Amino acid sequence: MSTTAGTPDPIQPIQPIQPIDPLAALRASEDPEHDVYLTGTVFLDIIFTGLDHAPIRGTESWARGMGSSPGGVANMATAVARLGLHTTLAAAFGTDVYGDYCWESLALGEGVDLAHSRRVPGWHSPVTVSMAYEGERTMVTHEHPAPPPAVQGDPPRSRACVTAFEPGRQEDWVRQAHAQGSKVFADVGWDESGRWDPAALLDLPYAHAFLPNAAEAQRYTRTDSPERAVRALAEQVPIAVVTRGAEGAVALDSLTGESAEVPGLPVDALDPTGAGDVFVAGFITGTLAGWPLADRLAFANLTAALSVQHFGGSLAAPGWPEVAAWWSRTRRAADGGADAAELARRYGFLGDLIPDRVRDCPRLRALPTIGFRVHDSAQRS
Repeated sequence: MSTTAGTPDPIQPIQPIQPIDPLAALRASEDPEHDVYLTGTVFLDIIFTGLDHAPIRGTESWARGMGSSPGGVANMATAVARLGLHTTLAAAFGTDVYGDYCWESLALGEGVDLAHSRRVPGWHSPVTVSMAYEGERTMVTHEHPAPPPAVQGDPPRSRACVTAFEPGRQEDWVRQAHAQGSKVFADVGWDESGRWDPAALLDLPYAHAFLPNAAEAQRYTRTDSPERAVRALAEQVPIAVVTRGAEGAVALDSLTGESAEVPGLPVDALDPTGAGDVFVAGFITGTLAGWPLADRLAFANLTAALSVQHFGGSLAAPGWPEVAAWWSRTRRAADGGADAAELARRYGFLGDLIPDRVRDCPRLRALPTIGFRVHDSAQRS
């Protein structure tokens, strides 16, 4: 469906995507049912793109593109599910039309298990409006107080779980998941208090991997570069990753002794919403599959770069068809110069992961309305 002004493209039916299971060689009968467990708040995201400048007080701005998609924790749920990981989400959903849309998008469109989620009568689904311009974004959110957690007691067993640390807050479910053997992957938000005290990150001792961005990492470690920050963080967690936005990422794995650095990939960025979640999803995939650190970091970097070329947060996340299409283009361009050849060499591990049967196919993208049912319409990626 066209998301710009003009005549819309014909609605394309969703075709079954031939799946890749990155953990197929590792699965055993005694393994947890779920690869990744998530809990949090699902928002309805409405995204405006193609703005010429930031909104100006007292004026009306026109956007050339618009999309709607599930947001919040749905960004991560969609990202990991599209990479072939068995994903379960515990969240509250309103019984309004927004809640219907988000539930159906995740359960029917993405195959996310919602057995631990619930519908809450009378609760207004949270809504965020995001405006993307000049590589930045401005957001406005309306949210009523969230209902109690969807899961009472211990979380379901999983290979991994994902959380976001907040200073001074401790989540019982993180400790419980860790005790059950789940690998905890965590990022962190901006510390509005300005203290940037790592001791305030109460769940940090349970983290298997900690993935802050450069600004956050440097403030928590009192360092002046991402490289120094990642070394300092590696003294506190088994795996430390510091993301540098368009400049790539650096990482240290204290468990294996590996270190890695990956530069950014040149892409035409449309909307950065959810790119950090996609990066974490790519890194989780490689970690659970047992890849070398350099490959995990490169894959996370690639999936994040692919996501910013579309708008819509969760529905911008790439799956294996998008990765396969990028790899095919990269291989064809490998004889175009030293930079192209180095890129093909760096991502050569993809050749063993992507079988010939994976082809490009329709992928659900953010639509300019929530009126279309997710199982009836999609847009080609």
